[in-house]
Amino acid sequence: MPDDEPSDERTDAERTDAEHTDGSVFSGFGVASAVLGLLSVAAIVLAVIIWSGHRSDVDERRYHTEVLKTAADWTTVLINMNSGDIDASLQKLHDGTVGELSNDFESALEPYKKVVQTLQSRTRGQVDSVAIESIHHRPQTLPDGRPAPAPTPQPALAAMVRRTDTVMVVATSISDNVGGQPKTLRWNIRLDVSDVDGKLLISRLEQVQ
Repeated sequence: MPDDEPSDERTDAERTDAEHTDGSVFSGFGVASAVLGLLSVAAIVLAVIIWSGHRSDVDERRYHTEVLKTAADWTTVLINMNSGDIDASLQKLHDGTVGELSNDFESALEPYKKVVQTLQSRTRGQVDSVAIESIHHRPQTLPDGRPAPAPTPQPALAAMVRRTDTVMVVATSISDNVGGQPKTLRWNIRLDVSDVDGKLLISRLEQVQ
């Protein structure tokens, strides 16, 4: 056999060193892949959280817009009641109420009705501003798992109302009284707007001095 013929044989030490080197390379790639995988999962989870939070904020702003519109529309009917359409206006207002305000509607609206009937006035009014004052969510359970108590301000509505938002409404109306000078009225009204099965209704009316 010629002396210069190449040999494929390696010593045991050389084989051990080669295997150790290959194992280190593959172990390094494995760790790097695992780290990249974890980072990818974390990035996806973070993206989902951010997207969910953004969507929740958008939904909340949209809901607040509907609440403010409901309060403004209801107030517009109230401050534009005239002697010629008082019954129709009162019926429309009543249809938009729930809870104690609906049950005691006649007594709650009697002062407004009496003024219109007595003065025989013709009123033109507009809402100047509306703003969310407070929010009452209906809690499901307490931290210890016990049923949560009904939220304020009307515990009786807890079973049927998902949430209630308190809205401050500022409005102005001008009444043309028979035999007198036009009179400007300033309205400061606090309304509770409640979500009843997806429908927004007025559950409380308060005249703020």
